[in-house]
Parts: sequence; C-alpha cells; structure tokens
Amino acid sequence: MPRLVLIDGSSYLYRAFHALPPLSNADGEPTGALFGVVNMLRATLKEKPDYVAFVVDAPGKTFRDELYPQYKANRAAMPDDLRLQVQPMCEIVQALGMPILRVEGVEADDVIGTLAVQGAAQGIAVTISTSDKDFAQLVRPGIELVNTMSGSRLDSDESVLEKFGVKPAQIVDYLALMGDAVDNVPGVEKCGPKTAAKWLGEYGTLDAVIAHAADIKGKIGDNLRAALPRLPLNRELVTIKTDVALEGGPDSLALRERHVDDLRVLYKRYGFNQALKELDGAAATAAIPEKEPGKARGTGRVSAPAATEEAPPDAALSAAGEYETILTDAQLDRWIAALRQADEFAFDTETDSLDPMQANLVGLSFCIEPGKAAYLPLGHEYPGAPAQLDRKATLEKLAPLFADPARRKLGQHGKYDLHVLRRHGLEVAGYADDTMLESFVLNSGNARHDMDSLARRWLGYDTIKYEDVAGKGSKQIPFSHVAIDDATRYAAEDADITLRLHRVQAPKLAAIPSLEAVYRDIEMPLVPVLERIEANGVKIDADELRRQSADLSKRMLAAQQKATELAGRSFNLDSPKQLGALLFDELKLPALVKTPTGQPSTNEEALEAIADQHELPRIILEYRGLAKLRSTYTDKLPDMVNPATGRVHTSYHQAGAATGRLASSDPNLQNIPIRTDDGRRIRKAFVAPPGRKLLACDYSQIELRIMAHLSRDEGLLRAFASGADIHKATAAEVFGRKLEEVTPNERRAAKAINFGLMYGMSAFGLARQLGIGRGEAQDYIALYFSRYPGVRDFMERTRQQAREHGYVETVFGRRLYLEYINKGTQGQRAGAERAAINAPMQGTAADIIKRAMIAVDAWLAGQQGRALMILQVHDELVFEADADFVDTLKAEASARMAAAAELAVPLVVDSGVGDNWDEAH
Repeated sequence: MPRLVLIDGSSYLYRAFHALPPLSNADGEPTGALFGVVNMLRATLKEKPDYVAFVVDAPGKTFRDELYPQYKANRAAMPDDLRLQVQPMCEIVQALGMPILRVEGVEADDVIGTLAVQGAAQGIAVTISTSDKDFAQLVRPGIELVNTMSGSRLDSDESVLEKFGVKPAQIVDYLALMGDAVDNVPGVEKCGPKTAAKWLGEYGTLDAVIAHAADIKGKIGDNLRAALPRLPLNRELVTIKTDVALEGGPDSLALRERHVDDLRVLYKRYGFNQALKELDGAAATAAIPEKEPGKARGTGRVSAPAATEEAPPDAALSAAGEYETILTDAQLDRWIAALRQADEFAFDTETDSLDPMQANLVGLSFCIEPGKAAYLPLGHEYPGAPAQLDRKATLEKLAPLFADPARRKLGQHGKYDLHVLRRHGLEVAGYADDTMLESFVLNSGNARHDMDSLARRWLGYDTIKYEDVAGKGSKQIPFSHVAIDDATRYAAEDADITLRLHRVQAPKLAAIPSLEAVYRDIEMPLVPVLERIEANGVKIDADELRRQSADLSKRMLAAQQKATELAGRSFNLDSPKQLGALLFDELKLPALVKTPTGQPSTNEEALEAIADQHELPRIILEYRGLAKLRSTYTDKLPDMVNPATGRVHTSYHQAGAATGRLASSDPNLQNIPIRTDDGRRIRKAFVAPPGRKLLACDYSQIELRIMAHLSRDEGLLRAFASGADIHKATAAEVFGRKLEEVTPNERRAAKAINFGLMYGMSAFGLARQLGIGRGEAQDYIALYFSRYPGVRDFMERTRQQAREHGYVETVFGRRLYLEYINKGTQGQRAGAERAAINAPMQGTAADIIKRAMIAVDAWLAGQQGRALMILQVHDELVFEADADFVDTLKAEASARMAAAAELAVPLVVDSGVGDNWDEAH
C-alpha cells in the first residue's frame, strides 16, 4: 500500500526549539531548532514514504480569526532565535525534495486534515507527523499519528481512548470543553482532561453534555452552565477542516530528487556533521524517541550558550550496537578476562528503585569498545525467565575487578551505581570518568546532562525509552519483570552509549586545560566523597519534629484566624485566586507584581511589595512560611528515615547549578532557613547519637573575600587583612566614620551593599531592602564605589570580558557561558551581566568547598570511623565525631578548609560543637 507522510512543520520547529539546548554554528547563527528538524526529517525519509508534504501556516489571518477575533490573541511573538531558523529550515526541506505547502485563509492543520482524509479515501496509508493533540480527531482506519520526538503512535480508537480517555470521534467535543489557552479559546473553567473525558464518557457528545448541564452539581456545574453560550463556537474553532480547496491531491506530493549540492552547502554552513556524513554515504543511525532515564541523573536548569558541534567526529559512534546477554559461567569468565585486559570500560547498574540507598540490583552492563556491550541479568523474576547466574557468587567473581584501581571505570552519573554496588558488597576503585560531569564541566549552562540528551547532542543517536521495555503509568512493571532480551537491549545500550560519549567529550575537555583541571582535580575526586557523605546520613529526632509540627499547626491556625479577622470574612488562604480578589479588588491594594500573563501576582515578592501598606499580606506571608516548613521538613523528614540505617540520606547533585554549587534533594537541605527561629529549630532535630557530637565548620564571608581577591581593591584587602568586621569597616569607609562610631543602621546598609552588589542589586532593590528612598540608596552606592574603586573597576572589567569571550571564569578555571551577554532583550542582557559579576564569586566559593571536602575526606579515611562528614550546606560542612575526638577534628578540618585556596586575603573558618546542628552552628 502506498504511504503518505504529512509533516506538521510548525510543530516540528517549535518542539525542536524547546526540546534541544540553544546551539549555534561557527558564525554564531542559531541552529538548535534547525538541528532537531533535520534529524526528524532524516528519520522520516529513511522510512521511504511514497508521498510526503511539509505543511506550514501561511502568513495572515484565517477564517477562525473572522469567527473569533481574539483567536490566538495571547500567543507570544516568535522568539528572534527561532525566527532566524525558519528560512534555513525551508531551504533544507526543499533541498531534501519535500514539497512545502502553505494555503492562505486556513491553518496548516486544515491542509493536513484535508490531505489525510483524501489520502485515506484513495487507499493510501496516511501518517501525520505531529505532537499536536488536536489531530487525534482524525485518527481512523488508514490515518495514524506519530510523534517523532516521543515515539508515541495513535492508530486506533483504543490508542486514542487510552491516551485521552475519549475516542477520536469525541476529541472535538473534548477540546471544546477544555478550551485551549495557547490559542486563547476559553473552555469551561476548571474543566481539565479528566472532567471533560468523564462528561463525554457519561453523555457521549457535547450536545448531550449541554442538554444535561442542569444535572451537573457543584461549582464545576455552575462553570459549565456559565460557558454554555460559547461552547458551539469552541467546537467550530477546534474542528480541523477536511474540505479545503487544494490545487493538488495526495498523488501530487511524490518525493522529488534531493539537491545534494545544496544540502552539502547547508549542512556545512550549519555544522550538521553527521547529516553531512550520511549525505556522503557514511553509515548513520536515524533519530528515534528520547529515552526516559532508568535512574536519577543530574541536570542543570540554566540556558545554554552557543555550541559549534553537536555531531560525532566518527560515524561509528552513531551506529547500532551488538549486545550479548551473559547467562553462563563461560560467558562471564570471558567477559571478566576481556575487562581485565581493557584500558577502560563503561558499566551501569539496573535496579528496582531510584533511591540508591534502597535499590536492589537487578543486573549489570559492561562495554569495552563502542558498539560491543553485554548485559548480566541477576534478578529478573517473571514466568518463563531463563536461569540466571547466582548473584552472590557472580558478584564475588567481579569484586577483584571493581576493586582494582588500575582498571579505569566509566559511568554516567556513576555516584548512583557506586552506592548500589557498595550496598551489594562491591567496593569500586578506579572510577575515572563520568560522562555527566564531562558534559557539565564542558558547559554547565547546557539545559540537560542526562545520557539521552547527550546521546542526541553528540552522537545524533536517540536511545531506547525506559517505557518501551517497562511500560508506563499504572501499567509500568519493575525492571526485574522486564523480559531479559528487552532488558539487554536497554541496559547494554546504557553502557555502550556511556563509552561512546566519553570518546567524544574527553578530547573536548583535553583541548581546554583549565576545564580539564576542574574536571580532574575537583569534580571527579568529589564523586566518591559525596557517595560516602550520602551513605553516612544524619540522625534525626523524629519526636522533636513532631512537636514542631504541632506547634506550626497551631500558629498556622492563629494566622488563619487573624487573616479572617483582617479581611472581615473567611477565605481560602491557599487560593491565589481568592487572595487576589480580596487584596486587589476588595481592599484596593496596588498590584505591583504581575504574572507572565499580566495578571496581579500573589507570590512572595508581590506580597512583600505591599506588606507595608496593609497587615494582611504580612499575615499571609507568615502563614505560607509556617506551612512550607511543616510540609517540607517537620512532617516529611520523619518519613524519610531509612529503615535499614535509621538515618536520613540526602542526595547531592554536582550538575545541579551552573555555577558549580552543589544542590541536594530528598530532602533538600539547602533551603532550611537559617535566619529565622523556626529554621534554626528544625536544625535542632539533626542530632548526634549517644557518645558523639556534631561539628559545624562554616566559611566566613567567603564570597566577599573572593571579591576582594578578584578586584584587588586596596580598601577591601586592608579590611580583611586587619580581621575587622567587614560590614562595619565598609560602613566606616562609606559614611566617613571611625570604626567605633558606626551605627547599627549604617552597618546594616553596608552589609546590604556588600552582598547586593555581588548579586546585581539596583538602587531600587537596595532602597526597598533598607526602607529608604531610591535617591538615598543611589547615593549609598555612589559612596561605596568612591571608597572601593577597585570593585567598580572589577565589575566593569568582568562585563567587558564576558562580552568579548561569551563566558566568565572562576579562580580555578571553571567557566559559565552567558548566552545573552551580547544579544536578546535588554532584560536578558542585564541578567547576563549580573550573572557575569556573580558567577566568578559563587563559582569560586563552590570550587573551594569542593576542594576542602576532598582534602578533609582524605584525612578522615585514616581515622577509623571516629569522625564522619555527614552534610554540606552552602559554605558549611557538618561532621559527626566521638566526643573525645571532636577537638582534633575541629583543628584538622578547619585547617584543611582554610588551605583549600590561596587568595589575596585569608580564608577564615568559623566552627561550633553541639549535640545537634543548631547548637553546633
């Protein structure tokens, strides 16, 4: 049967733009969306369709705008970086031999819908390539939907019903009820997918829902009845036309011959090396769906800078792999011998949990050379599963190999695997490279550092999805129930891709010695240190936390009562909508902060901005603060105690922040407030066991010291060298006082300036923080710079260097790329300039404490368990030690922390000892 592929060009372009990191070619032209589109088109062409069309919207209004003038009125303008990629996209599509269709007066959806129905009527198998849910209304025999980026396929009533809860014939009514915020089609308020599907499941059609509107109870029923007048128009707006008058039908869309010379020029210009190799006859692998991680892998969330190459240097690194399943002792012995002979090998674990402290080992995979990998199943349990090697005996065979420091091991987010193997009796030495950390050090600003994103970025290779082998949602099975053949494809690929990524990324690091030093001297040595800290865990007093929860609940109730009294009526403090109506409509308070859609905001910043005008916003802030502490810590922490260890084990993320700072999760210990009594009370629940003490060692004003080092300002250097109170010394300089004459308010102002300038605080921000006029705040800043001219010169010098190079560096050579330093909106450029000032200080502070952790951990290794490093929070390290050993620990740890960097001013470490974290802090 002939096949027609209809490509939703706009969907492709926008999905690629938002799914992939911002990339650019050697000339700085944006290429991220273009790269994604080219990969998807190559995949489509490899399926050899008989007919194909790339359909895009024509400029100008459509019949829907005439029906409803507000249609798509809220849609944001196309981003500049995306607009620049539209014309190149069209040039590549044409060079590939694909017809491009644009029809005035209708949308691309209508053109696709018409061709799809015509094609199916002519006996042509039609595939609509899109991610737009609206097209589900077209699914019928002969017409299927394929989402090339996710790999999902809708080809029957059953598949649509499973995804949306309604059949294809009901999709239009389903969309009419929900509305579409993107297209500015208002649906029934509070009617989401489940409610729409429920109504249509009960009544069948939109007309029947309308007819029974009086029967639907509650607030949602009121909302439905209020929306009844607009629902028929909604239905018309979301219905895809299938009768557009077109010049040609499906049989006019035969794929034309490629213009190879034009493609070669375009691929070279935009740096699409893998596509170019394919064009010239080299082997390549088509793009298939993104893989869902089978275990936690670190990511960063800062926008990515330009990259000049996203394809591999060797086409073999994109070829399909050959994988073996190890089921016999002979196979295992052969692989162990090969692993012993290899200079390096990649490995990966498969487990039944994302929590490394509780996960059970289901299998191991290994790879020695790209494309050659094996999976060793050890715990697959399902009817008919083949016999597997004994886990205990097999791990004993593997133990010497993993314990051999001469055998270099590679992983992707290997800290997870180190935990799992240690808990199963395998200590790992020689963990030499981690592809997640290679990516992070190369460019910490890239949006993602997980294996699947890296494989697509560097290899042009899309890995197997976890849900492809384990299912998804309520039907997902544990990995131990996955068929071993499927598990081998998935797990062996993990090890294979890890090795391939290392082969691509390692040379890139080697080409920038400063970055390679950060990777080799800081990030890689830190991996086993963090694994030990996480495994040590921290003991908590669950009874103390329960007492705090009870107290917080009482105070929340008191805040609710006070808020009701101030409002003169009851309302839901947790409802932004009710709160907004009360504050801005009834109390007529000014809406000083808006949401992205222009509505008055009720977030923390908005309430802070009006807290001086009415008592209610302050009470709401107090209530929210108490609620957050209770839900995040006092209620939650007791449930997070590991039943096997009796401790709480947080997870640290090296690739969690672009500046290099560590992040933590489950629980997130970085966000416990330390400036409030309630935050300090929570720290009281982190306790030492009997016979032990907690020691907290904290860098004093480390970022200000780094500012003094980087700026070489004589006034700052002098203040730190003298050991004076830096904020008091700054106040004396700025206000022309003797040190002993500085008032508390003057010191407070100097402290706000000292820290504010590092974070790009404006005169407006300083004025708000200090409660003074903007002019007075501006005078403070001018006075500061007149007394510390080196700081002003450093800030301007750093901005200029960032504009010239596109990045800034820490003292140790870590880079933060700044995508918008020379482009984008004024706000984006201003944000990039603030980051340029802050990143060298915050990043250097992160590097310093990481170096300190490595040094202190090395010393602790010889102390026979008398002391443990148990927490890292911001600029602080927390230890647990025998009571009679704590003084020794304090001296040794503080000395190593102070020696972690040689700055122009001394590094000072404050420390304290106690039975709990609050006492020690």
